[in-house]
Amino acid sequence: MCGIIGYTGIEEAGDMIVDALEILEYRGYDSAGIALCRTDGSVRIRKCAGRVKDLRSLCQREDIRGTCGIGHTRWATHGGVSDGNAHPHQYGKVTLVHNGIIENYRDLVRKYDLQERLQSQTDSEVAAAVLDHFYNGDPFAAIRKAVLKLKGTFALSILFEDFPGIVFAVRNVSPIVIGNVRGGSMLASDVTVLGQYTREYFVLPEFHVAVLKKDGVELYDMSGEATEPEWLTVDWDVDRSGKGGYPFYMEKEIMEQPKVIADTVRPRICGGIPDFTIDGIPDSLLADCRRICVVACGTAMHAGLVGKALMQSFVRIHMDVELASEFMYTDGIVDEETLVIAISQSGETIDTLEAVKYARKHGAKTLAIVNVRGASVALASDYVIYTNAGPEIAVASTKAYTTQLAALYLLTGRMAYVRGSFGEKEAKAFAAELMRVPEAMRQVLDRREEIHYIARSILNAKDVFMMGRGLDYSILLEGSLKLKEISYIHSEAYASGELKHGTIALITEDTPVVAVVTQSRLQSKEFSNIKEVQSRGAGVILFMKETFGMDKESSWNSVFKLPAMEDGFMVMPASAALQLLAYYVSLDKGLDVDKPRNLAKVVTVE
Repeated sequence: MCGIIGYTGIEEAGDMIVDALEILEYRGYDSAGIALCRTDGSVRIRKCAGRVKDLRSLCQREDIRGTCGIGHTRWATHGGVSDGNAHPHQYGKVTLVHNGIIENYRDLVRKYDLQERLQSQTDSEVAAAVLDHFYNGDPFAAIRKAVLKLKGTFALSILFEDFPGIVFAVRNVSPIVIGNVRGGSMLASDVTVLGQYTREYFVLPEFHVAVLKKDGVELYDMSGEATEPEWLTVDWDVDRSGKGGYPFYMEKEIMEQPKVIADTVRPRICGGIPDFTIDGIPDSLLADCRRICVVACGTAMHAGLVGKALMQSFVRIHMDVELASEFMYTDGIVDEETLVIAISQSGETIDTLEAVKYARKHGAKTLAIVNVRGASVALASDYVIYTNAGPEIAVASTKAYTTQLAALYLLTGRMAYVRGSFGEKEAKAFAAELMRVPEAMRQVLDRREEIHYIARSILNAKDVFMMGRGLDYSILLEGSLKLKEISYIHSEAYASGELKHGTIALITEDTPVVAVVTQSRLQSKEFSNIKEVQSRGAGVILFMKETFGMDKESSWNSVFKLPAMEDGFMVMPASAALQLLAYYVSLDKGLDVDKPRNLAKVVTVE
């Protein structure tokens, strides 16, 4: 969850670290802090509850300086939101920032008699205390001994008082990426930060110690042997990580979707047919499995539900979609004939990572769909598809979701082809329609002010219901999540036919209903269900395929006609429309669209 940063070099570290924390703020924004190391090894810490901008103001008032330091932006887990619980934490000669959870911190407090000496309520300070307990002038020995005592997940960036100008790092599960930057070296929770300063980076291997110095980075395993890192290249333009003139990252990322979907799809169409040669995915992986199981959380899980509908419709293969956070604890059933598809934007979602490990332990083949090269889920899986979405900064996912959908469409097309559900003609027609998606989405985005106008009708709603059937229902699950997470309006999506089995009791004239109708074989049933809620006084906002007929428009509160595609592809333009609806509601309510309360983008704790 939290964002960590470390830098040492010849540049002034304070501004660089605070700038980096602002980029990382989507990982958590309850509090923030910075520790700068002087040449004599002494460390000055400034931290506060609130946003990174509050930390910046604090640092400017007090003008702290140094060319080596660490920083942190927090999503509170252990201990409330307060100045004292903000990172960095200092204990003795150790100062650190931490992302993750130390599960046995209570046992450590008792074992090392820390009860009267801790200054915060956090597990992170306990980790600093354990490191200081083992520290006798040798950082490597202290780190090796301490990490054996820590149970849970951790990414630690550490300063030792006796080693001025050097940053140490170690991790288990929680991510750290490292690169050589201008006049020094830097570490961060993810590559979005490093991309501002360097094109080359490596992922810190688990239970390895990185030593960041002004003249470069050294890497050691736990036995103290020097090892060579596996260098990777940032695969997006640095300019893409800014707002690009938009007021919020979310709007920019919504508008980028036609390009990033094309970037995801185009390299994987060969001879007019979906093809995964560039990903090294053999046809046998898709041809030989007897069932598919998707493991994912939140928005990525909703992408999996669309994938399920596509696979069952076009490939006629059994596919389950499991919440990764529940998968292991409900004894998920997978075996050697199961293909497990793990979907995660960051590739660091802890529940999804653990689900992949569980699946492989039980003999299943695993395929990751992620956006970040070298991410933990990608490294843990047998195969990986990178979605080419580029950096996604807004907490509410948009382009990452639709590029995940694009990957699932590609998988559906290729699997149908290699399993014989499609002949060459059908496979090419499927791919051709997929290539039309960017233009269809662009048509929706070009009419975004129409959706802005529609959004005003639900601005003051306490509750919103969404209804649709088949693929439309799958779309609405994600649309409903978007609305509730950034506008704080209670929103629920229902399969239209289920309303009469209880939920329609909640429908009143004060309850707006959003309906999506894009599926030809279901349109008459969907319109019938809509009439049921209209007869109870509900105002209906309708998103419908433009080629469908309808009753007189005056009977609808608002109608937005979606550009026509084949039914199976209407997910994409409809998703863009629902994203814009949520965005404009949040914008007009004056909320922080990019940083909704209580949320962080990357969930690295269970």
